[in-house]
Amino acid sequence: MKVAVVGATGLVGGEILKVLAERDFPVTELLLVASERSVGKQMEFKGKQIKVIGMQDAIAAAPQIAIFSAGGSTSTEWAPKFAEVGTVVVDNSSAWRMDPTKKLVVPEINAKELTKEDKIIANPNCSTIQMVVALNKLHEELQMKRIVVSTYQSVTGTGVKAVDQLMNEREGKDGEKAYPYQIDLNVLPHIDVFQDNGYTKEEMKMILETKKIMGDDSIRVTATAVRIPVMGGHSESVNVEFEKDFTLDEVYRILGETEGVVVVDDVKNLKYPMPQDAHGKDEVFVGRVRLDETQPRTVNMWIVADNLRKGAATNAVQIAEYLVKHELV
Repeated sequence: MKVAVVGATGLVGGEILKVLAERDFPVTELLLVASERSVGKQMEFKGKQIKVIGMQDAIAAAPQIAIFSAGGSTSTEWAPKFAEVGTVVVDNSSAWRMDPTKKLVVPEINAKELTKEDKIIANPNCSTIQMVVALNKLHEELQMKRIVVSTYQSVTGTGVKAVDQLMNEREGKDGEKAYPYQIDLNVLPHIDVFQDNGYTKEEMKMILETKKIMGDDSIRVTATAVRIPVMGGHSESVNVEFEKDFTLDEVYRILGETEGVVVVDDVKNLKYPMPQDAHGKDEVFVGRVRLDETQPRTVNMWIVADNLRKGAATNAVQIAEYLVKHELV
């Protein structure tokens, strides 16, 4: 199994390598691919040093799978070229997510839709992934009508430059900035670019991707996405209205039976999910579950996950694992 990791030198790329090693993915040859300025650099995988190569060399090697984490413009240009040589691309960018000809996949929910014809597969937005993993089984049993979500997103979602900005500000140093304002001791209600409707692109991603992954355009979703000075994971306050009646005990039962979800909810002992506890883990953590007392059939919950793991790298590797297990590559 020849596997390429495109964008191997970035934050998510490094996490993909870690996840491939941890999960003992059946790699016989690993191609580390990055921009020209990184070509020739040595990186370690499972104790071996591997030299970074460029796009053309990677395409010439015709890997069975290429996991992309190199940004939308790179994916738009290069993913089809890999697909042309028979490579299945699992893409972390937003380039293909809303393309009606491409599958948008969270393995626990809709991997069964994949076929051998799918040569470019989109990995959803990090904040969307953790929310739909938590809500999927609830939707199956109770039928979601409306979701109101506010996010509290880690600087790691922006990349290395944002992490450096936060740490520089914390240490009182000047440096390159990823954000238009200070992020330390501050909160920015602004992720990605603003759209004509006043929402940001990040908020619209959550709205549109949720419907596509769930395969249900009737779900109404509204979102506010916020960047906070945290590393380790994204948090979300989620309010969900359902079609069917339920008790709180039923919600806990369903969450407890949901693949990939860990319930951490013991407020008497101050137990609830936090980014520092999700850091480095692949599960989605859910707590602060309570009925909305202002309207029927509605529940509030708090959802936390490591955005570089389940929100990006792990989800992409799980897609690759599904492809191998079901002989789709």
